[in-house]
Amino acid sequence: MAKFTFNMPDVGEGVAEAEIVEWHVKVGDTIREDQHLVDVMTDKATIDIESPVDGKVIQVSGEAGDTIAVGSMLLVVEVEGEVEEEADEVAEVGEPEKPLPVGEGVGDEGAKLETSHTAAPSDTHPPAPSPKGEGEVKVLASPAVRQRARELGIDLAEVKPAEDGRIRHGDLDQFLAYNAGGGFAPAGRAGPDESIKVIGLRKRIAQNMAASKRHIPHFSYVEECDVTELERMRADLNANRGSKPKLTMLPLLVSAICRVIPRFPMINARYDDEAGVVTRHGAVHLGMATQTDNGLMVPVIRDAQSRNLWQLANEIGRLAQAARNGSAKSEELSGSTLTLTSLGPLGGVAHTPVINRPEVAILGPNRIIERPMFVPDGMGGERIEKRKLMNISISCDHRVVDGYDAASFIQEIKKLIETPVLLLSE
Repeated sequence: MAKFTFNMPDVGEGVAEAEIVEWHVKVGDTIREDQHLVDVMTDKATIDIESPVDGKVIQVSGEAGDTIAVGSMLLVVEVEGEVEEEADEVAEVGEPEKPLPVGEGVGDEGAKLETSHTAAPSDTHPPAPSPKGEGEVKVLASPAVRQRARELGIDLAEVKPAEDGRIRHGDLDQFLAYNAGGGFAPAGRAGPDESIKVIGLRKRIAQNMAASKRHIPHFSYVEECDVTELERMRADLNANRGSKPKLTMLPLLVSAICRVIPRFPMINARYDDEAGVVTRHGAVHLGMATQTDNGLMVPVIRDAQSRNLWQLANEIGRLAQAARNGSAKSEELSGSTLTLTSLGPLGGVAHTPVINRPEVAILGPNRIIERPMFVPDGMGGERIEKRKLMNISISCDHRVVDGYDAASFIQEIKKLIETPVLLLSE
């Protein structure tokens, strides 16, 4: 038997370290060559690491949330016979290196984060007195709870604990609320506190959002647009689309953005604040903020300006699906020059999105609502008509984009979507 030390492989693209997201094996497991061992996350993407050998796991390096340097020990496997020489390219036999603690080597943005959530109540029935049997009833409670119960004149044997048989202060509160309130049950029951370690994609999101708000002086602008005609045109296009994908609002808005961008190059830009250089991009590589089960991801539509409405609809659907099922490639999740964010039916009246650094702007539509509006009646007067209205919100980096430019940019988009036939013109 021999010990095979599998080191963190070089995943390319200049990556020097990665964060352990989830182990799929543990000490004592027997593994096979090419078996999925662990998920790690770099600045680019989440990567599956597979085993190069058969054997038994005798040591693993770190836990979820720890950062491990490329070339340092990932795990040690007990294998039959001797370790083959050719395996040295990806792993070396030797003393394991201690993984970096969370946040080390990534600056002040890599600090550990911790949050808490209150679980939903699982039992909304009011606490009922527990029947006493013969003899003394054994009650689990801390000295502080017992002291408080004595001061309140509460018999702990009559209190129903919320969890694990132990009476807590919250159970006393529930007992008092029910028994002193004329029989009216309280609104709910408090569940246990839960501490959740912030790791993986959620940790990256936390770091990126904190860096964006710390470094970028944001300002936001919101404009109301009448999308009645745009929605009518969209319905007509969908009714006659044949085998083409169904159009949502997003391809139409992307098309409008791409038509307007050439007149506002300061919007489609990235700012390297350390070098003091703003790069204005000719092509529109549009990031699409996408909600996934693991958190927010931003897949990128390359050269959005070169695609028609149906091609945009196809690419939006493909990238959203790839982001949600975890199949998006690293190159599909980086390199955006401008980001579009949409909450769909949850879009609200307005929002102030956070810029996807190092970009300088992010914009998005809000919910479409119907309201009465004064519109021309064709005879020099006005009439009241029900119209579909939608706000468009934009946030900009005030170091690069002036308020006048942001407002003018949105006004030009407003003209296009209020006269949607222009979106189909050459």
